Order: sequence, then C-alpha cells, then structure tokens
Amino acid sequence: MYYLYNHGASTAVEISHYQGVEKPTVTRTIARLEDSGYVEQVAGKDKREKPMRLTELGTRVYEEVRVTIDQFEQDILNGISEEEQQETIRIMEQIRNNLTK
Repeated sequence: MYYLYNHGASTAVEISHYQGVEKPTVTRTIARLEDSGYVEQVAGKDKREKPMRLTELGTRVYEEVRVTIDQFEQDILNGISEEEQQETIRIMEQIRNNLTK
C-alpha cells in the first residue's frame, strides 16, 4: 500500500523490484488487498500488464494507519539526532547494496 500510495498505479513486477521479493509473493499480497477492497486493477498499456492502484478505501486506510506509524517512528527515534538518523540510513543502504551484489 505504501508503494502504491507514493508511486501511483504499478505492476506486481515494479512492486517486487522495489521490495526485493519474488513476484508471486507480491501477487498473493495484491490478491488479498484486492479481496479486501483496498486495491483495484486499472487498464495497462498492453493486455499482459496489470497495474494496480489504491481504491478510495485503500487510500483512507493507508492515511489512517500512517498517522500511527509516524507517531511510532517519532517515539523510537527520540533522542537520536537528524544527522545520526541520516547516517544510519546511509549505512543500511550500503548493507543492502552489499547483499544484492
């Protein structure tokens, strides 16, 4: 839901690349989100492509949950400077890059 909210309509392949997981994993998750009414298919450039987007319900639920996530993040980062947070992000990105080599 995060990816669709921030990047708009996307295919399972695009989401799987972003998440670093296999496409079938994303496809199963999308199916559950679709069954719950949070995402829907939109017309793609060709018939083999099946982009998904958040529904109004999905957008509303994401935004409500995001408030809780933002508060949680503030709580756990209390006392850690912006500089330290940025350095941690940089280090974690380097670790991820090293893992995918």
